[in-house]
Amino acid sequence: MSSTLDRNTLADATSPYLLQHADNPVHWQMWSDATLAAARAANRLILLSIGYAACHWCHVMAHESFEDPATAALMNRLYVNIKVDREERPDIDGIYMTAVQAMGEQGGWPLTVIMTPDGAPIFGGTYFPPEPRWGRPSFRQVLEMVADAWKKDGEKFARSGASLLRRIAAHAELKPGAPISPGDLAAVTERFLGMMDWEEGGLRGAPKFPNAPIFRFLWGEYARTGRHEAGAVVALMLARMAQGGICDHLGGGFARYATDESWLVPHFEKMLYDNAQLLDLLALAHAAEPDLLLAARAAELVEWLRRDMRARHDPAPDGTLAFAASEDADSEGEEGKFYVWTRDEIASVLGAEMALFEDHYPCPAAGNWEGKLILTRATHPEHPETEARLAALRARLFAAREGRVRPGWDDKILADWNGLAIAALARASAVFARPDWLDLA
Repeated sequence: MSSTLDRNTLADATSPYLLQHADNPVHWQMWSDATLAAARAANRLILLSIGYAACHWCHVMAHESFEDPATAALMNRLYVNIKVDREERPDIDGIYMTAVQAMGEQGGWPLTVIMTPDGAPIFGGTYFPPEPRWGRPSFRQVLEMVADAWKKDGEKFARSGASLLRRIAAHAELKPGAPISPGDLAAVTERFLGMMDWEEGGLRGAPKFPNAPIFRFLWGEYARTGRHEAGAVVALMLARMAQGGICDHLGGGFARYATDESWLVPHFEKMLYDNAQLLDLLALAHAAEPDLLLAARAAELVEWLRRDMRARHDPAPDGTLAFAASEDADSEGEEGKFYVWTRDEIASVLGAEMALFEDHYPCPAAGNWEGKLILTRATHPEHPETEARLAALRARLFAAREGRVRPGWDDKILADWNGLAIAALARASAVFARPDWLDLA
């Protein structure tokens, strides 16, 4: 047996997500041919855990299970444990996410997959609690039940896992069909429009993700056909998001998604790829119908990119830099702590101008989320003098917030996400007449 299987090797990683787990008592391994070969040689099941640095529920499962000595001892005794950063290895994530969904489970992160020593998936899911709850078994129960079933009937599981991998491979094969027709595009448009929330914007229900590619498609169909509803649903979503709690009204940018139907309560992580695609949508919508709200949110988003998201390690000789991948939801072990307020905290910063601020950013004494305030905007920006005063008040709150412990920052540089940001900045530069944004791109 390879000696590396008896220790945590993540200290040798470069991924910020993997490094977050370098001190776990779990004997985590990085994905490699050598690790997989060692698992085969030891004839041990593989526990694959996939996540990313800004993932709130990844942190929860880490604190509850991976940092727990008893759980770690069970994992180390029964499994070869492999950690993967989905942003670093989207290929691995794609294969095993497809496998878990093929098992009838809902996808998401953290992704938890148990595999045969040959790497064939035999069980999967997402977050598992430390004790049975919400109709889900505990993580320790899962570990023991699957290991026991494998011990009793390993050949059956091996055949099932191999069959699942063959189905996934067949599904991934290219199967050219007829060219896409205008009728196909119209049919997809109708299907998407039937899924929309025409009150709050976005897709119906909760949680609410921006789903930028869907809305970029609808905007393209609006431009191609003039179908009013296809453009209106994009404008509605952007307007609701721009006023809601999913928007960081002090620092700029948007959180990854909202947990409710009205864009109020985000999971507070901010991702480069989401914000790049939303900047592109803001520019497209503003180009069709100029709107001070969209212009303000675009400018704030770009300022967030410029101020907080430049990856500062190993700059090129000419001084150019790239954008980092994400900012975390958590700080000091608490989700959203960096972003939320009490009314008294806001009043202590703004003093006599609290009344003006509250006219535009509601601040109920009881809060709007777990006794705290997530800032939202209740009015549309129309009067330049008022907006200048509000900007000064937001700047004071921003300065006060900067004194807090910041969320974690993933400075991993992803070429595809940077490409999205570069393209969005280039378009937005033209639409909003900001040549400095082109320089940033």
